[in-house]
Amino acid sequence: MLQQLVNGLILGSVYALIALGYTMVYGIIKLINFAHGDLYMMGAFIGYYLINSFHLNFFIALILTMVLTACLGVLIEFLAYRPLRNSTKIAALITAIGVSFFLEYGMVYLFGANTRAFPQALETVKYNLGPISVTNVQLTILSVSIFLMVALQFIVQKTKMGKAMRAVSVDSDAAQLMGINVNSTISFTFALGSALAGAAGVLIGLYYNSVEPLMGMAPGIKAFVAAVLGGIGIIPGAALGGFIIGLLETLAITVGLSSYRDAVVYGILILILLVRPAGILGKNVKEKV
Repeated sequence: MLQQLVNGLILGSVYALIALGYTMVYGIIKLINFAHGDLYMMGAFIGYYLINSFHLNFFIALILTMVLTACLGVLIEFLAYRPLRNSTKIAALITAIGVSFFLEYGMVYLFGANTRAFPQALETVKYNLGPISVTNVQLTILSVSIFLMVALQFIVQKTKMGKAMRAVSVDSDAAQLMGINVNSTISFTFALGSALAGAAGVLIGLYYNSVEPLMGMAPGIKAFVAAVLGGIGIIPGAALGGFIIGLLETLAITVGLSSYRDAVVYGILILILLVRPAGILGKNVKEKV
């Protein structure tokens, strides 16, 4: 059980990174960006080519991947979402689904649908700590994920742009009247979320040793579930939800329900939301008519 707990925390840390992008975008412009899981896939492919073709060090490839996926996220926001910012929510949602399919099948067309082996950029070393066995790859994934989460929290709470993000999330019109550039703030939010998704793609490629163009679909949905579970729009809630989803999925495999692990995760999500509709850390807000 201790071993599965460790495995669940490592898997959950990746879900948490993806969920943070969902929750930040929703918190700023109230958009569920269903293309976010495919940015995770793009990150995995970018990392694959940087390591495999250019033989870069893993951590340098990770940083470059975050930069490139951040640029891609800003480009998607500028071309697909910004023109629809004042339109109906359903139009923006359909556009997000369209962007998701465009990225997925664009990659299938360009690179084929075959699964590729992710290069082992780190030599695997196993550590036995009593009943628990972990590798340096697992420790790297967990430590990088936690570092990025702490860095994100610092940016949001302590920097000028973080204050602007919080102001826009509360009232974008009032923030604009106070001199905040709303477009730049939203673009920065997309850049941050996309960078985290790209990092998650590289980490999971290293963990599972495989990448393919449709790999972002299931983790993307699970990360969205994690964001809802923790409280959509709340950054610590998204991180908590990601760890919970990872633990639930791993524990379902432990008790012999590997074929039904997704059903177990979604079933427990429904039970929790019946008790706390706003999520674990969310607050019910009454809106005046």
